[in-house]
Amino acid sequence: MWESETESVSGRDYGNAVQSTTTHGVKTDSFEQKGQSWFVATDIPSDLLVQIEDVTFHLHKYPLLSRSGKMNRIIYESRDAELSKICLDELPGGPEAFELAAKFCYGIAIDLSATNISGLRCAAEYLEMTEDLEEGNLIIKTEAFLSYVVLSSWRDSILVLKSCEKLSPWAENLQIVRRCSESIAWKACANPKGIKWQYTGKPWKVSSPTWNQMKDSSPSRNQQVPPDWWFEDVSILWIDHFVRVITAIKVKGMRHELIGSSIMQYAAKWLPGLIKEGSGLSEDGSNSSNSNGSSSWRGGLHMIVSGSGDEVPSVQAKDQRMIVESLISILPQQKDSVSCSFLLRLLRMANMLKVAPALITELEKRVGMQFEQATLADLLIPCYNKSETMYDVDLVQRLLEHFIVQEQTESSSPSRYPFSDKHKHDGSQRGTNLNAKMRVARLVDSYLTEVSRDRNLSLTKFQVLAEALPDSARTCDDGLYRAIDSYLKAHPTLSEHERKRLCRVMDCQKLSVDACMHASQNERLPLRVVVQVLFSEQVKISNAIANIPLKDAEEYHYQPLVSNRKSLLGATPQSFQEGWTAAKKDINTLKFELETVKTKYVELQNDMDNLQRQFDKIAKPKQASAWTSGWKKLGKLTKMTNVETHDISSQVPNAEQTTKTPRRWRNSIS
Repeated sequence: MWESETESVSGRDYGNAVQSTTTHGVKTDSFEQKGQSWFVATDIPSDLLVQIEDVTFHLHKYPLLSRSGKMNRIIYESRDAELSKICLDELPGGPEAFELAAKFCYGIAIDLSATNISGLRCAAEYLEMTEDLEEGNLIIKTEAFLSYVVLSSWRDSILVLKSCEKLSPWAENLQIVRRCSESIAWKACANPKGIKWQYTGKPWKVSSPTWNQMKDSSPSRNQQVPPDWWFEDVSILWIDHFVRVITAIKVKGMRHELIGSSIMQYAAKWLPGLIKEGSGLSEDGSNSSNSNGSSSWRGGLHMIVSGSGDEVPSVQAKDQRMIVESLISILPQQKDSVSCSFLLRLLRMANMLKVAPALITELEKRVGMQFEQATLADLLIPCYNKSETMYDVDLVQRLLEHFIVQEQTESSSPSRYPFSDKHKHDGSQRGTNLNAKMRVARLVDSYLTEVSRDRNLSLTKFQVLAEALPDSARTCDDGLYRAIDSYLKAHPTLSEHERKRLCRVMDCQKLSVDACMHASQNERLPLRVVVQVLFSEQVKISNAIANIPLKDAEEYHYQPLVSNRKSLLGATPQSFQEGWTAAKKDINTLKFELETVKTKYVELQNDMDNLQRQFDKIAKPKQASAWTSGWKKLGKLTKMTNVETHDISSQVPNAEQTTKTPRRWRNSIS
């Protein structure tokens, strides 16, 4: 709240009161109230009865006729000369404003404040209390108080704008709302270093604070004023006036981050179910209430649960819808003005309240601009149109399409940078887009894992959502494998063709070692997929042993890292992490059994080697005798002699001719 130095001076000029200069023949000092009726404290009997709602005023004609053109026209233009009762139910401000106006007509001093000035200004306009009837009439006096006192004070501008909630369209036509909104916007956009006014987010008292209170609550010269000092004060306004203030602040050039933060704080105050339960509580623990609004607005709006429309009043649902639609319409166009989590929760409530389709589409595009910042909990939006699925998968599909379109638009748009920096900017832009796509891919995989447990989720929706992103967005398909395995568990009646169709969304070459080991023993997978997994793992092992790099650079990126697997597991739901932990325990058990078999194999190999050595010792021939060794030496000598003889004979050419032929014996016939 801002307190202007001119406020105290104006208070002395007006004396915090407005007093008529004439009494018009009826002398009185006060009004008396008896039940629902007001009487003038005078001996002259009243001759006019004015009824406003359930309150009656026993007054005199002459004081009212001398100040009010409306009363003149009603009394003198009526056919009944003895008219003694007038009904003014349409008077803005109600009985409270008419009481002050009637006191002014009788010359009684009235106190003007920020809480009653707007109603009294509208009542004066309705009663036509202009300068044509008498100089210094109520219109000119209330207008001066608005211009010189209210608009120079931050606190009074907020309070007057708050009090205008019941005065539409009079407050709009008299420019009270516009002037107060611009005054608030001008002060909110001022340099915080130059603020010397009082501001606070706590509820204000009706009476003006004393100088000591202002001195204690005002920021000291050395204290730095936070940039969001005006959030809490503006958030007490009704949505129509809040929109007017934010629009005026945008025109003044406020930073879009601050505007977005003020919108989120306003939503937390008026829509507690949108952010967190109990977020509409003030600092003192009490609910913030709209004192001048409807009684149903105590402590903000409550979350309306789908299907409980009979229990919640329709008026409250309409008010909620109006707030959501208004907040969507004033969101800044910049990308990071508000968080993606806030946009998704606002989108959830918009779908629940059946907001206008055009606004929902606009909000979906805003979510698509920063979809990489979303979390799994925010994406689990229930389906409110009585669909078969539990979660709104079609909505996530549309958000993903908006994200892809946005990424393609950013990558294809011409660079704003000079030619020297164009290549550098393009490289960083591609890296940023790739990182965003990778984060979205992990988010989509986690979402598929969660919604795959729904037995009503069709295979087509699962496949379309899994294949929406390009192949470059995933360097590891472990998340897709977890989602596929979860879907197969929840849909055991799938045919062989459907299971093959489901597994086509996964690339076996992008699976990690742990995922390959789990998939090779997964009985739910088709046999063809298991063979592909084993073959892919065999190729990886062979390449690793041979220390040969992969042929393609993309296949090189398929090799997952342990850190990536840990981060992927951290992004999955808790329930699936438990299942994956159990699967890893089974894999570790199999590993241990395999190591045990290897150890036993090594032991058997050692035993076999020992037996072979013992057999060789047994099968070795015994030591030969001296006689046998002598004959062996003689045989060796004979062989050597024959060889020498053959060599000599080969050197003599006619050796065969000179040698006599051996004599052959003839066998006798006789």
